[in-house]
Amino acid sequence: MNLEYFQLIDRIAAINVGERTITVDAQVPQTSTIFEGHFPGYPLMPGVLLIEAMAQTSGWLLIAMLKFERMPFLAAVKEAKMRTFIAPGEALKIEARVAHEGSGFAVTEAKISVDGKLKCNATLTFRHVPFPHPDLRAHMEVMATKIGFPKQAIANG
Repeated sequence: MNLEYFQLIDRIAAINVGERTITVDAQVPQTSTIFEGHFPGYPLMPGVLLIEAMAQTSGWLLIAMLKFERMPFLAAVKEAKMRTFIAPGEALKIEARVAHEGSGFAVTEAKISVDGKLKCNATLTFRHVPFPHPDLRAHMEVMATKIGFPKQAIANG
């Protein structure tokens, strides 16, 4: 995880386009300037970044389902629940599945767990559009390689 750059996914652990599911791993850093203010003496991973991590996880699944031809953008957060705190250094398992898709939108159900214990979950809605700029697509290709996005998952879906 590189919080300052909103790079919240370390590695895709599993993706199944046919079943419309994904699992990723993310390690909360031990130190970050974000923890200096959230909160002094009691650092916690901000809930908004946990939602973003679930959105990024869902986004990678949608990119695979859309055969890397369209870019999903977070459009709505529903039923987000922060069940307990996540501290620096914790290893996150983030899972998402597509609950509904159609007409340029998709809805996912996502959750984060640590050591098998549910920490938070949310229902997320995305709008997907053709990549709006070649630089964005190029950046996503680089990030895909960095996190182990399996290009063969697109062909096998």
